[in-house]
Amino acid sequence: MREKRNAIKKRYEELTARLCDPAVIADGDRYREWMKEQAALLPMYEAVLQYEQAAAEAAEADELAKTATDAEWKAMAQDAYEDASCRAAAAEEELKRLLTPRDPRDEKNVIIEIRGGTGGEESALFAASLYRMYTMYAAAKGFQCEELSVSRTELGGCKEITFLVRGRGAYSRFKFESGVHRVQRVPETESGGRIHTSAATVAVLPEADDVEITIDPGDLQIDTFRASGAGGQHINKTESAIRITHLPTGLVVECQDERSQYKNKDKAMRVLRSRLLEREQAAAAEARADDRRTQVGSGDRSERIRTYNFPQNRVTDHRIDLTLYKLDAVMNGALDEIIDALQTKLGSEEGR
Repeated sequence: MREKRNAIKKRYEELTARLCDPAVIADGDRYREWMKEQAALLPMYEAVLQYEQAAAEAAEADELAKTATDAEWKAMAQDAYEDASCRAAAAEEELKRLLTPRDPRDEKNVIIEIRGGTGGEESALFAASLYRMYTMYAAAKGFQCEELSVSRTELGGCKEITFLVRGRGAYSRFKFESGVHRVQRVPETESGGRIHTSAATVAVLPEADDVEITIDPGDLQIDTFRASGAGGQHINKTESAIRITHLPTGLVVECQDERSQYKNKDKAMRVLRSRLLEREQAAAAEARADDRRTQVGSGDRSERIRTYNFPQNRVTDHRIDLTLYKLDAVMNGALDEIIDALQTKLGSEEGR
C-alpha cells in the first residue's frame, strides 16, 4: 500500500500545480480533463493524508511510551499510540475501499420494479409498503422519483409498480435491493390476529441510454388499449395505454398512467431498454462466471434477501447477516445503515 499511497499523493499534488498554470487554464479540454481526474483522486488523497498523520502520531506516541520513566506518562502515551494506530488502520481501510474498481453504472438513474409475490392481497400491500419505503429514502438522498407504471388493488396495494429514481449515484444506492423481500406481520385483511408470511420481488435496473441499446423498430409490436382504473370518463373512452412486445425476446412492457399515448410509449420504451440492457449484462456475467449466480453479478431475483418481521420490529439482511431492531425507522426510509453495510461487503466482492 505504501507505493499506492505515494503515487496518489504525488499525482494529486502534480495535478494541483498544473491546474494553476495559465496555459492549462486556457486549454479548456485539458483543464476539464485534469479537473475531473483531480476530483476523482480527492477522497483518496484525503485518506492518504489522514493515514500519514495518524501513523506519525502513532510513531511519536510509541517512542514516548518506550522512553517515558513516569508510569502515568507511559500509560498516556500507550493510550495515544493505540488511538492513533486505530485511526491509521481505519484510513488505510478507507483507501482500500476507494481503490476498489467502481461499477461504471453506479452514477446512473435507476428503474425499480416491485411485484407482489406469494401471499395474495397481503403481498400487494407489502409491495406498496416497499414502494413507500424506497421513495422516502430517495427523497432523503435528494433523488427524484417518477412512476412509470402501476397496477393497484382495491385495498391500496400494488400488484406491481415500476418507477424511476433520478439522481447522480442513484443506482449505487439501490443496486443491492434486487431480490425477494419477505414480510412477517398481521395483515390488514386478517381478523384473527395471526401472523402471516408473504413476499414481494424487487428488480433494480440501471436506466439504459439510447446509445447502449439499439432496438430495431421492426422487432416491436405496439398495441394500444383503453386504460383501466381511476381516471374518470377519459380513461374509458381513450385508447392511450400502450403495450410494447419485443418480439425477439418476448419481453412485454405496458404503461397506462399518462393521458397521452406518446408519453406512455416513451415511458414504456425506457423500461424496455433497461430490461434489455439487464439481460445483456446478466448473460455476460454468466458467461464470465457460471458458478457466480448471485445478486451482485447476474441480477438473479430467485433468492430471499431480506426479512421484515413487524411483531419484533426486526429487519434481517440474509446476505450479510445483519439484523437491526428498528424496522419502524427502516420502513420510513432509514435505509442508510443497511445499504452502507451492503456496499462495504458486497461492493468489495463485486470489485474482485
